[in-house]
Amino acid sequence: MFLPFNILDVVLHFDKYLPVILQQYGMWTYVLLFIIIFCETGLVVTPYLPGDSLLFIAGALAAAGMLNIWILLATMILAAVLGDTANYWIGHTFEMKVLAWKYSPVKQEHLDETQKYFEKYGGFTIVIARFMPFIRTFAPFLAGVGRMCYLWFLGYNVIGGVMWSGLFLLVGYFVGNLPIVQDNFTLIVYAIIAVSFVALVSVFAGIFVAMKKGTEKKVE
Repeated sequence: MFLPFNILDVVLHFDKYLPVILQQYGMWTYVLLFIIIFCETGLVVTPYLPGDSLLFIAGALAAAGMLNIWILLATMILAAVLGDTANYWIGHTFEMKVLAWKYSPVKQEHLDETQKYFEKYGGFTIVIARFMPFIRTFAPFLAGVGRMCYLWFLGYNVIGGVMWSGLFLLVGYFVGNLPIVQDNFTLIVYAIIAVSFVALVSVFAGIFVAMKKGTEKKVE
């Protein structure tokens, strides 16, 4: 019952929790961070896990000497790429099984439309979705459902994973020691979450407007 609040508290005060985690688990801390990023990007049931804020905080703490920035970069990029890869194949498998259902709500024409979308915008979507919470969790899943060419997906997956992980880690690393950042760490994390939320709302608003226009055209 209180788990979501505990998770939020850990995310917002990760700089305070991390010394305890490092003291208890040592190098296993990198494994913990790997699992969080992997699950956030690789499992459609865990889009609520911290992504942007966790990377920023980890980078800032690396600047304080608590973590190794190079190990972090390698670990987080690998987690992001493998997470999207797992999500792609889950979507690919899910599509096959749903079609086999006798009373499946998903029809072949729906999958065909999804495939056409990823053939046209797939690469751009996979890269840009990295910077949008929730969207980045569902984009690789839908790419798998839409049968996007895996080699193309893998290329954009790596590009997006490097850009996303590298950007947030390095921004946190290079500004993490600034007094204004250390004194307002929680506010900065709130700001990152707020910006991510605004981006998420704008995406859904764009989808809603596009769907509404499409419906109006059909009526005409």
